[in-house]
Amino acid sequence: MSADESIRNVSIMSTEDRAQSVTSTSQNLVNNSNTESSSPRPSDQASRQNNLQRIQQRKQQVFNWPQLKKLLKLANYSACQVDECKCNGWKNAQPLTKSPKSDMQQPAANFSDPCRSCTHVLENHITHLQAQNDDEINKLLGMVVDVDNIFMGMHREEDPDTKKVYYYLFKLLRKCILSMTKPMIEGPLGQPPFERPSIAKAITNFVLYKFGHLSQREWQAMYDLAKMFLHCLNHWNFETPSARRTAVNADEAPAYKINYTRWLVFCHVPAFCDSLPHYDTTLVFGRTLLQAVFKSVCRQLMDKCHSERDRMSPEKRVLVLTHFPKFLSMLEVEIYADGSPIWDPEFKQVPPSHLQAALESKTNQPRRPGEFEKVSVAPNDKDNFTTINISPGIKKIPEKRSHSEGRSDLKRRRNEEAFEDLAEETVAEIVATINDPNYMCGPDAVFPPNVPRDETAKIEESRKIIEFHVVGNSLTQPVSKQTMLWLIGLHNVFSHQLPRMPKEYISQLVFDPKHKTLALIKDGRPIGGICFRMFATQGFTEIVFCAVTSQEQVKGYGTHLMNMLKDYHIKNNILHFLTFADEFAIGYFKKQGFSKDIKLARPMYQGYIKDYEGATLMHCELNAKIVYTEFTAVIRKQKEIIKKLIYQRQQEIQKVHPGLTCFKEGVRGIPVEAIPGIRETGWKSYAQTRTRGVAKGTQGPEPMEACLDVTDSLYNGLKSVLNTVKNNSTAWPFLKPVDKNDVPDYYDHIKYPMDLKTMTDRLKARYYVTRRLFIADMTRIFTNCRLYNSPDTEYYRCANALEKYFQTRMKEIGLWDK
Repeated sequence: MSADESIRNVSIMSTEDRAQSVTSTSQNLVNNSNTESSSPRPSDQASRQNNLQRIQQRKQQVFNWPQLKKLLKLANYSACQVDECKCNGWKNAQPLTKSPKSDMQQPAANFSDPCRSCTHVLENHITHLQAQNDDEINKLLGMVVDVDNIFMGMHREEDPDTKKVYYYLFKLLRKCILSMTKPMIEGPLGQPPFERPSIAKAITNFVLYKFGHLSQREWQAMYDLAKMFLHCLNHWNFETPSARRTAVNADEAPAYKINYTRWLVFCHVPAFCDSLPHYDTTLVFGRTLLQAVFKSVCRQLMDKCHSERDRMSPEKRVLVLTHFPKFLSMLEVEIYADGSPIWDPEFKQVPPSHLQAALESKTNQPRRPGEFEKVSVAPNDKDNFTTINISPGIKKIPEKRSHSEGRSDLKRRRNEEAFEDLAEETVAEIVATINDPNYMCGPDAVFPPNVPRDETAKIEESRKIIEFHVVGNSLTQPVSKQTMLWLIGLHNVFSHQLPRMPKEYISQLVFDPKHKTLALIKDGRPIGGICFRMFATQGFTEIVFCAVTSQEQVKGYGTHLMNMLKDYHIKNNILHFLTFADEFAIGYFKKQGFSKDIKLARPMYQGYIKDYEGATLMHCELNAKIVYTEFTAVIRKQKEIIKKLIYQRQQEIQKVHPGLTCFKEGVRGIPVEAIPGIRETGWKSYAQTRTRGVAKGTQGPEPMEACLDVTDSLYNGLKSVLNTVKNNSTAWPFLKPVDKNDVPDYYDHIKYPMDLKTMTDRLKARYYVTRRLFIADMTRIFTNCRLYNSPDTEYYRCANALEKYFQTRMKEIGLWDK
């Protein structure tokens, strides 16, 4: 893990109070500074958050309009559909009338009213919209609201340069509404990111470079200050170029004007016009912009800090007034220094010792016997850099542990031994049995049950019937004839299998040096492949095309291709895949581990990945400990081992015990170990498996609820807790199952839903035979809520509050030992 990745992960170490303190402080500073910025704009008159909320409320109101009213609104922005008519928007021909309040109002329009410009009726302007679904209509209405907001901002704006940018965006959105396309900003401004490293990366490097030697608490304080500074920059209203003419020299003015325009187009305006692509300032700008604005930003920030000091809590006051000025002073030196390492794109710094220890405890887990490891991938001598052969992992022979292993390793081994109930000799004997060619006989030998999808492809690869190569074009070095022939063959495969994709577009990407293709070669020609582009700095790869010729499908080639690609990327330390899948490909990608739930942070891929109309964005996260080409074989072998163990245990236990008759005599429950034959099956008591710290073979008293069926005392205790939880003021979101009609995608993300009504039904049915089952269901309610909702929602806060109340109640009645 790189240093900047580790610094992003340390937020788990900071306390909630400090995090909330920093966030609220930076938000207040931004809002207050923006209201008195030297470049006044309409949004400066009120809180930025209030403006955004007002705009979203306005859009929601428009989305809730009746269909007829929506179409009438869009008619003003829609071109006339009559042949050869050049009118680009319906205009009401009726004169304005006076209302009772003396306000001038436009009379209500209907479909038969003529247009003032072209005289065609209103209906001719919306005939193309009536066939569109609600989502498309709402997208267009969202752009209409944004056009109105930009228009108002343009007329209130006094700065001529800013007014030109507003006018450009106004025309862009009008054009997109007319053509019903997604806004794309093109031209001489370029595309984000504009500089490397970014401001955020440089600040991260600064924290590691200057404060890596500090203790955990001091380092965390500096990290929080860095977050606060970045938050301020992301929400700052920068001065216009005309306002800075007296403050900067003539050489710096052109560069600032370009960056200011970029900031308006990509960061500032999209913050309140979400039809446009939005980027964080600190992720797309770098050294040039930060050096231009740093001193003025710091001056205004510190002025606001001092003016707001009386409103701050003591902890905030110390953080902002004592540590923040020193932090900014040290940062200023590095920002303007010519040789500062924070601007080095290849900057590498060992994380602080406390971070390093935490990372090592998570990532440096020893490989257990029987796991697989990756083999290194070497370049093909024939094709040099343009072609790479890849092969699946091989099984690693377990080595003996060194005698110098630390205390933590010994403790972990002892904990694992508490659950180990099989001798290594037994496992080795079973593995030798199932590896024996004569183990399977009869039909299973010819048609093995539950054969993995890629089994045939793996057999053909081992027999050299098929091969896999990573190929790509190059503009700087010679490309072999074989590679070029394969690329042409892959182009033909993609063109034939993806008929809706323009051939010119396929050519552009397949032969682009930035894209590579994992080619499936059979009889010397490509029969399938996956075209992809790696974004190493962002930590993900975009899969562009994936296809196998129709004659070679349903043979497991697609699965084996994807597994090969996963192993190749793990070797290159890229653990995320993103792709846009059409309706026919979603099923395939789901089988390969992709999901519509995007776990990669949006700023990491926004602006990098190509967007496709009518396609669904899907994500796959790779596990670096898995060799995917061997994964199905490992799982299958594990299943065989379990089946063999079950068979052996059945052979050992031949005795048949009589049924229990005690319940007929009025006994409501008995200890589990009292069931005849239960111990012979290998069952262990609750005390032996309750915690990992219990030594192997330890016997001890078991809690009553772990051994007995539900007793009255446990039932009554759980019932009391459940009733009080249901009556709590924060329990309202969890009282009944989530309605799919209200939240259509909820069950796409939450696979194991739970709610208080279901728990009540389970309690009545005596399902909760132990308190741990009850705790698990209750915890799942809170986990599901936090998984689906963002932290700033009311639902998220209710989950946190109710979880604390639940734990308190469980502790009060003695059913909580965590």
